[in-house]
Parts: sequence; structure tokens; C-alpha cells
Amino acid sequence: MPRIFLVEDDEDIAFVVAQSLSREGYEVRSFQRATAFYSALDKEKPDLVILDIMLPDFDGFRIARFLKNRPDLADLPLIFLTAKVGEEDKLRGFEIGGDDYITKPFSVKELVARVNALMRRVGKKRREGVFSFDGLELDVDKVRLTVDGEEVKLTPSEFNILRLLMENYGKPLSRDRIIEEVWGVGRDATDRTVDVHIKHLRDKLGRYGHFIKTVRGFGYKFEL
Repeated sequence: MPRIFLVEDDEDIAFVVAQSLSREGYEVRSFQRATAFYSALDKEKPDLVILDIMLPDFDGFRIARFLKNRPDLADLPLIFLTAKVGEEDKLRGFEIGGDDYITKPFSVKELVARVNALMRRVGKKRREGVFSFDGLELDVDKVRLTVDGEEVKLTPSEFNILRLLMENYGKPLSRDRIIEEVWGVGRDATDRTVDVHIKHLRDKLGRYGHFIKTVRGFGYKFEL
């Protein structure tokens, strides 16, 4: 049974969310404070974390950074559930490594649907290492891209950018994040380097090039 850790200081919200997810077959543990959440992490690793940002003891963004900086927790799927609705807050959440960002007030049905979708996506990635979107298929293990059944040659940097975008489907990634993940810290890559590679990728994807969307003033995301 997939285990979800819910960090939410509002008892009513935590109860409703936990009940709804439990009916979907998840095991849910709720925490009102980060300290209790940290203690639980030392004993067991969940399959997903749902995290409020405005908590009594720690800021949720700080908790997220802690998770992403620990090698054993860095790949843990993370959904922010928060009353912070500003665009800068959303982008900050995605930049830290959140997989989704849901603002309050929210639909419980929508939350459950997003949790299910994220768990399916993560499960598929772990099982297969293959990303399929419409006529595109990226095989991570074989390092191969096919477009409408035809293999398309990519440079190593192009492949890694596309893989990164597909792995983070729907999540905006900053140019800095792409540079860090693809070329590494301290390399000579610049924002212009990223933009040129994105242009080449769009050209090679043909009629699917529009799946790589520009996030103005920030970076890029992959979305149908």
C-alpha cells in the first residue's frame, strides 16, 4: 500500500484529505509540525509527501529544500498544498523540486486526481524508464528518441534536456536548473546555451515541438 506523509497544521483539512486518500487505497500519516515529520522520516520513507508551506515551526519551502538535499530523499515526489497563491511562490515551489502546487481553497477530488496521476507517472518512470507522449517516445535506458516511430538523433545535451523536461512533466524548470542538471555547476553554459538547445530540440521534434513550452522570464516546461 503506497504511503503518504501529509504535513498540514489545519486539523480539519488534514482529516478530510487523509480520509479521501485512504479511500483510494493510500496509507496516510498526518503531521501538524515539521519536527514530528522529520522524526518519522528517520524511521521510514514515504512514497509521496503533501506539504503545507505556512507551518507553526518551519517554512514549507525550507522543508522541501531539506528533502531535496538529502540523497536518499531527493527523488521523493512532493506536492505543495498551500494558501500562498502568488506566481512567485508557485515558481519557487517548482524550482525547489515540487512536482505539483495546489492552492487553497481546493477541490478534494482534484487533489486526489492529481495524487493518482503523479503516482502513476512516478511508478511508470521507475518501472520502465520510457516516456511516451502522443507520437514521442524517449527510452532512457537505450538513449533513444523516436518521433512517430522514426528514430531521431539527439546530441547528449539535447537528450538530457528532453529527459529532464519529460521527467518533470508540466513543471516549469528554470534555465539555471537545466544548466545545473545537464552541464553541471561551474561550466560555461549560459541561458543562451539553453535557448539554442531548446530551439534545436523543437526543430527535431517536428510537429511535437510545441510540447516544449516557454515560461516567460523563467525557463521551460514540457506539456501537451
